[in-house]
Amino acid sequence: MTILKRQDVELLAPAGDWDCMRAAVANGADAIFFGVEKFNARARANNFQTDELPEIMAFLHSYGVKGFLTFNILVFENELEDAKRLIESCIGAGVDAVIVQDLGLVKLIRELSPDFPIHGSTQMTITSPEAVEFTKPFDIERVVLGRENNLKQIKTIGEQAKLPMEVFVHGALCVSYSGQCLTSEMWGGRSANRGECAQACRLPYDLMVDGEVKPMGDVAYLLSPKDLAAVELMPELIEAGVTSFKIEGRLKSPEYVANVVSKYRRAIDKYFDGDRSAPSKEELRELQQSFSRGFTHGFLEGTNNKKLVEGTFPKSRGVYLGRVERILRDAVVIRIEAPLKRGDGIVFDAGDPTKKEEGGRVYDVRRQGVKLEGEAQEGTVLELVPGRNDVDLRRVHVGDRVWKTSDPALDKRLRATFETDKPYRVFPLNVKVEGEAGQPLRTWWTDVQKGNSIEIVSELPLEHAEKRPMDEALLREQFGRLGGTVYQLEQLDAELRGDLIVPMRELNRMRREAADALTGERPKPPAYVKRDVEVYDDAHGGAAAARGALGSAAAQRVPADGPAKLTVLCRSLPQLEAAVRSEKVGMVYADFEFIKQFPAAMELARSAGKPIALATPRIHMPGENGYHANILKLKPDAVLVRNTGALFYYLRAKAARPNEAFPQLIGDFSLNVANHKASDLFLDAGCSLITPSYDLNVQQMFDLLRTSDTSRTEVVIHQHLPMFHTEHCVYCTFMSEGTDYTNCGRPCEEHRASLQDRIGMAHPVRVDEGCRNTVYNAIEQSGAEYMVQFRDLGVKSFRIEFLEETADKVEEVIELYSDALAGRIGGTQVWRSLKAINQLGVTRGQLVK
Repeated sequence: MTILKRQDVELLAPAGDWDCMRAAVANGADAIFFGVEKFNARARANNFQTDELPEIMAFLHSYGVKGFLTFNILVFENELEDAKRLIESCIGAGVDAVIVQDLGLVKLIRELSPDFPIHGSTQMTITSPEAVEFTKPFDIERVVLGRENNLKQIKTIGEQAKLPMEVFVHGALCVSYSGQCLTSEMWGGRSANRGECAQACRLPYDLMVDGEVKPMGDVAYLLSPKDLAAVELMPELIEAGVTSFKIEGRLKSPEYVANVVSKYRRAIDKYFDGDRSAPSKEELRELQQSFSRGFTHGFLEGTNNKKLVEGTFPKSRGVYLGRVERILRDAVVIRIEAPLKRGDGIVFDAGDPTKKEEGGRVYDVRRQGVKLEGEAQEGTVLELVPGRNDVDLRRVHVGDRVWKTSDPALDKRLRATFETDKPYRVFPLNVKVEGEAGQPLRTWWTDVQKGNSIEIVSELPLEHAEKRPMDEALLREQFGRLGGTVYQLEQLDAELRGDLIVPMRELNRMRREAADALTGERPKPPAYVKRDVEVYDDAHGGAAAARGALGSAAAQRVPADGPAKLTVLCRSLPQLEAAVRSEKVGMVYADFEFIKQFPAAMELARSAGKPIALATPRIHMPGENGYHANILKLKPDAVLVRNTGALFYYLRAKAARPNEAFPQLIGDFSLNVANHKASDLFLDAGCSLITPSYDLNVQQMFDLLRTSDTSRTEVVIHQHLPMFHTEHCVYCTFMSEGTDYTNCGRPCEEHRASLQDRIGMAHPVRVDEGCRNTVYNAIEQSGAEYMVQFRDLGVKSFRIEFLEETADKVEEVIELYSDALAGRIGGTQVWRSLKAINQLGVTRGQLVK
């Protein structure tokens, strides 16, 4: 096991604007991640402009801080040129790495530059050693693991995959696996894979069990996790091999950044100083004060569904103060559980956050009617007087919880760390001095951190000193006057032959010249190889044809040889029985909750003479290869592969059996193929077919099909969209007394749960073999209107996916799509007959630009 040293470990901070960037640098961040106006997963942040990149990197590099650009979204076909230009700007500005989700973009970057650093974003859903191995041919130098990995798994991934690992340690938790959430765009037209998450997980839902609403009291936020705070686990994370600790928060304030960065800086430094003690109660309170929906260790210590989601409120509360004990004419009586003073912000929590809450500033703090000066400490019984126009005490009740929502004194202290004219950091400077009478004084100045050295020679010769010759102490005093620069003198070696002197003004000039020269060297960007690339040279049909086709609605490709066929994905044995009976179906997929049903599915398909594919889970964790070994033992015709970890497992198994028949590998939508480069990457890796991402609207699908190998593309044309895919189990949390799969009693085997939204739609929740939940959209959707155009562009395979449909319904749906594909009926008739949503993927889109 590798023992990490202090210099191996990086604290990585968010910056949504310049103040946040300064706050991060001033409080000890080793690296910053930020986005520009396009292509990042925080479209709502202020963000920087592309033309600011040189200035940003010069500022960061002058303080020895790295800067990583977030490019962690999917890139559509018509955006590849813009993506190329942004990467070229990053290379030119000396950005230290780009954080990337889209493997097609990874391919483009490697075409542009073999050595420009790439970090695999958490949106890549990398959660196993195999998923890391899949990235290695593209020279990705770091991976950001899924937030769902626990400490033991992190250690396993590091030891097996041997690639630097970045892990989120603080901030908001997505309830869904990053890169696997389609809810925001499905319901609000704002894609999480495009940086526009509308936070559907923070909305209230009713839990329905077997079709009936289950009374839940004040628990309404069934998918809203608490916030991650792993500051207490820093020793364990360092010892698990984590090299970069990531703080979430590009939408947060500079005070938040200053607060959180300083706390984690202290925790890391304490560990390397040999101090494993936990942070103080006061430090934890200050973290809560900046932003907190309640703190959790997330999944780092393993799955505990009860601790992850409380469900009573979806927004930041701050620090818990206590409960209202009495209500006076102008005040409330409360025994405080945290310090409080005049000017602090408070809110009264009556247990129903959907209603207006009373809150405001504390006007006075009294004890038995006597005003208190300064800060009252925890355990004190106080009369808390809110601002007269802030709080209507008639709407406050005995028993209401009270939270301290803001602390102006803390904010002022945090702002002072970065609102200063002084340099945020100083760096050690070593000076070597030599001289003899009649010769100039020669000095060599070394910036220890950067390794830069310069020589500065006096303009005047040294003279013999009659009275007070220069000595090391005098030189140390004069050369050490580095206030206002980013340097402090650490070491001075002087070799002066004889009693010598030079005017003080000359020493001062030399010091200023040295400091200016070395300071000027610090911001210089690293140099990367950059090639000229035509992004559509590898498009199918050539660059000119690709450019002409982008944005067009008409089909332009000659259909592939052979008729197009329907494939059918089933989630129950009765559905599969109906599907294999149909002559209209080319292949069936079995996607069952429990792997024990796969042999029966194989038998059904074989007896009907139908080829069959078995589906993998969406997620691949360390130690879960037994699932895939069982699939291979059953010898299906194909495997529907849903993540890069599983794909690597099958590719490795295939390479180990060169003389055996091996199932086809079909890449599913969750591989997030959104452009021809991603399509080619997976086809070249060993997939027989790929399924485009559900993030594509119709126009974007046309663009992709015109530039990629459509004969090896399968389009999902009918489905209940899988919206959330989550490690958090609704069944365990709200339908059992247990905390995880070992003690929950498996209510999922006896009951069917769904989440009812604010407009009364009930969205089914299904469990997979790994006890992960998928929330499916209540209404199925159909892309039948576009089937003929897709077929004319060369698509030969169209997939229908079922969820809870009966066998009769399966037969009806297959007939309708078969008629549409043959041209016997129009696509409009299909979706109207089925009362389905007329759209493809997550957005209906338009057939015009």
